[in-house]
Amino acid sequence: MKLLIAIIQPAKVNAIRDMLVDVEVERMSVFDAQGYARQRGQLELFRDDIKNIRLRQKVVLEIAVNDDFVDRTVEAITRGARSGPEGKIGDGKIFVLPVADAIQIGPSARGPEAI
Repeated sequence: MKLLIAIIQPAKVNAIRDMLVDVEVERMSVFDAQGYARQRGQLELFRDDIKNIRLRQKVVLEIAVNDDFVDRTVEAITRGARSGPEGKIGDGKIFVLPVADAIQIGPSARGPEAI
């Protein structure tokens, strides 16, 4: 079992969700976030003054999958999040972490069956 954490642009959430459904991944958690990386912020006009906004709006997706779904999930997120064929800085990152156990609280299930 793995936990995928994807940090993406907010405008890409619906496209990624649709691509995940196409590969039979139908559960995820979505969080609003702000971050700073190689994009170095952006300039914005605020009350006739140009401000350098260092933190960019992002969305964090958390998706728990069984091992046989990892590659197709990563591919779906990558296709949905990438800007153009080559991608650009700021398109996002995906982290894949091991999951020691999963427990379903409602109907009792544990391990891969809980995912």
